[in-house]
Amino acid sequence: MAFATADLCDEHRYDVRTVCEEWRSYGGVESFCGEVITVELDESNPALVELLRDTEGRGRVVVVDVAKAYYAVVGDNLMKFAHDNGWAGIVINGYVRDTKITRTIPVGLKAIGTSPRKSFKKSQAHLGVELHFGDTTIKSGDYLYADEDGVIVTTKPIES
Repeated sequence: MAFATADLCDEHRYDVRTVCEEWRSYGGVESFCGEVITVELDESNPALVELLRDTEGRGRVVVVDVAKAYYAVVGDNLMKFAHDNGWAGIVINGYVRDTKITRTIPVGLKAIGTSPRKSFKKSQAHLGVELHFGDTTIKSGDYLYADEDGVIVTTKPIES
């Protein structure tokens, strides 16, 4: 599906919610969209590893909120899992690493920045929970559209 988030906002202004963060692109695909699966992490990523490695993505997008932000929760290995299992993209309210490699993998990856450090702590994760980014609530089952202009969310898929 070819789309531009700006056009979708114009055409469906009452149906879209803009996720206002300073997203940066670190994946091999700039524009991506799909049904959302939400994940809330503390600082470590074992639940996200398991999701991306063991679950068929079927073109979906994982939206991740990280409580302790200065730990990278996605790098080259998770991006390879995402690609191998058909995930369209990952959007992280947190940090990523291995970006020289992640930019070569054909999966969308948006995050607020990079960090070379990952956590080795085993901590709780919550899948399928409501996430709040600024004024925007994102739930599993929503639809996310991301490109160079930003990230938007809808409750139903929309056509451009």
